[in-house]
Amino acid sequence: MDISVIIFLFLGIISVVAGYMMEGGQATALLGATAAVIVFGGTIGATGLSFPMDILKRIPKMLKVLFSPRKTDLPVLISYFKDVSYKTRKNGLLSLEGEISNDPNLDPFIKKGLQLVVDGVDPQAVRSILELELDSTSERHKNGSDVFESAGGYAPTMGIVGTVMGLVHVLGNLEDTSTLGPKIAVAFLATLYGIGSANLLWLPIANRLKQADEKEVKEKTLIIEGILYIQEGINPNTIAEKLKSFLNKEELLKYESIDGKAEL
Repeated sequence: MDISVIIFLFLGIISVVAGYMMEGGQATALLGATAAVIVFGGTIGATGLSFPMDILKRIPKMLKVLFSPRKTDLPVLISYFKDVSYKTRKNGLLSLEGEISNDPNLDPFIKKGLQLVVDGVDPQAVRSILELELDSTSERHKNGSDVFESAGGYAPTMGIVGTVMGLVHVLGNLEDTSTLGPKIAVAFLATLYGIGSANLLWLPIANRLKQADEKEVKEKTLIIEGILYIQEGINPNTIAEKLKSFLNKEELLKYESIDGKAEL
């Protein structure tokens, strides 16, 4: 579980509340059930209306990705493809059948690609099939981030709606001017909730989901290239050198460490 999500969420909220209290405000003054109902209820309603139910049903899975992101280890992947390449150059492509069946933990995407190679599918067709699956997965992820991004757009507007409604109520009851200030303050809570939830909750979640998608796209693109290089019979060291272009400096150091241990 990625505990940083909870840590930074609370850090953002606590920082806002603490800053308010440093100016002499009371934390309880920031609580308003009416404003919360208008902003959060209105935001959820507007967002739900914007997307079909098949996308909305996937929200629990999206949140699971948020708290338990997919673990990617590109250096280990490159080392894996280099090792598989050595085996196929020695025993032929049909030896991949054993690679597929003997490893129950093998990534399904890798398994599918290697099976296509074993079945003798044309390299261009292998690329097309795997890229189509990757595009389909990425599109689902994009729809998920779009849901939260839309919520981030609707929330400030619903905050303004709540504030206007509160001011309408205040201006309709001006008999007791002594309570005018507190009533206006309560009305503006809706704007605070709208802007706050958009920038501390909805938009950050959307960005997290986008970054998770980018990581998975990068990983699966590397997998596609690795599988095709193996199918072409390219030298294992050359495969590793080509795939290293996917790595950043930190990952390169890790790969060199893994590769060095493998050669010992």
